[in-house]
Amino acid sequence: MGNALTQKILITLGFLFAYRVLAYIPTPGVDLAIIKDFFDSSKGGLGGMANLFSGGAVSRLSIISLGIMPYITASIVMELLAATFPALGQMKKESDGMQKYMQIIRYFTILITVVQAVGVSVMLQNMTGHNGQSAVMIDSTTFTVLTIFSMLTGTMLLMWIGEQITQKGIGNGISLIIFAGIVSGLPGAIGNTFSAVNSQEMNFLTLLAILAIMLITILAIIYVELGERRVPISYSRKTIMQNQTKRVMNYIPIKVNLSGVIPPIFASAVLMFPLTMLQSSTSPIALAIADSLAPGGITFNVVTFLLVMFFAFFYASIAFNAKDIADNLKRQGGFIPGVRPGEHTKEFLNEVASRLTGSGAVYLAIISTIPFMIISGMGASFYFGGVAVLIVVQVALDTMRKIEAQRTMNQYDTLGNVGL
Repeated sequence: MGNALTQKILITLGFLFAYRVLAYIPTPGVDLAIIKDFFDSSKGGLGGMANLFSGGAVSRLSIISLGIMPYITASIVMELLAATFPALGQMKKESDGMQKYMQIIRYFTILITVVQAVGVSVMLQNMTGHNGQSAVMIDSTTFTVLTIFSMLTGTMLLMWIGEQITQKGIGNGISLIIFAGIVSGLPGAIGNTFSAVNSQEMNFLTLLAILAIMLITILAIIYVELGERRVPISYSRKTIMQNQTKRVMNYIPIKVNLSGVIPPIFASAVLMFPLTMLQSSTSPIALAIADSLAPGGITFNVVTFLLVMFFAFFYASIAFNAKDIADNLKRQGGFIPGVRPGEHTKEFLNEVASRLTGSGAVYLAIISTIPFMIISGMGASFYFGGVAVLIVVQVALDTMRKIEAQRTMNQYDTLGNVGL
């Protein structure tokens, strides 16, 4: 393993360790015993889902309790605006414009974090323990201010950690933060499941069924994620002669799931933001809506299914640019057999990508909902089905691919240095 790759892996692990340390720094002014009792009694609700994505930070009311979700929500808003307004979309394509674009996302993140922090502080001030004691130990105004500043600091630190991992480490920083949060909760979830079996709260056959569903889900994810449509390419004789010393790829690989892990993450972020606001309200109507959207319910899964489908199509349209591929292919003297270069190639690639995106969107939506519905019906944890398994497997595969690509690059660099 090359020095560059080792350094990137160590940087990634170092930043992920810093993220886990932040998860244990509590927000000032709360009774953590009351918070723990509340989350122990609502593991299957919004609290349990938020805890899943934050790596247990919510149950400790850490300064990173809001996790990376405000940043993801801000990114979604900006992507939608960029798709709607051409000037904003053009800004993304320019190097200077991209810096401004990312700065706007950071400002949006601050706004969303402040709004959610206020909602959390209001919800905590209405929370009481078994004996009627308040979860907040200081006056409400001071607590609200402290909550806003501490959670804003935590979210901005997470955003910075994610950007540093993406730039200097291995893999996508935001996805790896969510991955680390989910994985950190797996040992506890496994221990609780075995405790339930030992205490006969869960049947041993149910445990076997849960393991079987998890295994089938993981195998299905690996099978689809590694699947791709290879569109053949032919090159003119002149191009081949000019590139005798270079490897010329004779196909265009188009993945079945073009959007990757983004749709389930975006769908979860979109659902959690309004749920946090609704649960902090004292309005009976708002609380009724929040209850109807509680994780594990039919409404929640239907909304998740639709959101995953939408974001799969939306993100694939951004990630796959048929026009650029067609233009590059024409410039390099390549063509798809039976298809004219230029506009016809673009239309052909768009048609292929649309068909694959349809299949990929259905796959993502089913994997995100059906296994979770079955497993939650058996009394199992969030960690064993649906979005959690999908994110863990997809991010692991993506990181492995990036490590392999870095190793291959190091090998080519080594051969170049010795004159081969």
